[in-house]
Amino acid sequence: MVHEKATAPSTAEQTGDEVEGGKKGGGVAVLLELFAALKDLPRPMWILLLATCLNWIAWFLFLLFDTDWMGKEVYGGKVGDGGLYDHGMRTGAIGLTLNSVVLGFASLGVVFLGRQIGGAKRLWGIVNFLLAFCLVMTVLITKLAESTRRHVVTRSGITTPLKPVAGVRAGALTLFAVLGIPQAVTYSIPFALASIFSSKHGTGQGVSLGVLNLAIVIPQMMVSLLSGLWDELFGGGNLPSFIVGAVAAAASGIVALTILPSPDVLSAQ
Repeated sequence: MVHEKATAPSTAEQTGDEVEGGKKGGGVAVLLELFAALKDLPRPMWILLLATCLNWIAWFLFLLFDTDWMGKEVYGGKVGDGGLYDHGMRTGAIGLTLNSVVLGFASLGVVFLGRQIGGAKRLWGIVNFLLAFCLVMTVLITKLAESTRRHVVTRSGITTPLKPVAGVRAGALTLFAVLGIPQAVTYSIPFALASIFSSKHGTGQGVSLGVLNLAIVIPQMMVSLLSGLWDELFGGGNLPSFIVGAVAAAASGIVALTILPSPDVLSAQ
């Protein structure tokens, strides 16, 4: 007669189940903690969240359509033509490379610029207006590209546009490069302000930074979900998106310069 003996799960199996359960429960707990923290946020953090949200609406509208703008509006190509549009996309990629280079060097001077201008929040407000100006300049570059567009007639009688003149290409690439300056500030100043505000009001810095990321992620999801409808509404053109981005960037700059408290004032209090 065979007797079966019940065996308890091994320690390794128990540990694995506990870790897996902890990961699932921990993820939900973190989200709940972030949303619960919104109730206890101090007023400066709410203003910072508003400015950050507006700022990232502007950034995502540009980052989502920048290379497409180069292919369509600047180069005059069409999606799938295998010619000018692809050339424009590659030129846009070069522009993003220049943007990254300028961003890297500008990051080294953020602290110096903040001291010279009069504070972190003032620097952030000013570069938001620089972002708005650059987005408005996309309209000028597009109009120059259209007015100087050259065409060639093929043997079959089809009129085909040529690459934009060198000045238009240089202007577009310069725009990409200059945008590295406000981007460097955007990647540093809001997070520094969140840490300062949280420490002054006794809020956990980790939670404050997590909540600040919500002000970045939510605009990204909004822009991503509405981009298709927005693109269809304006016939595939990118300029309306850039204008909306310019308005959002200017609004963010106004909030940062006028409503957002200065960390120095909080320290004095």
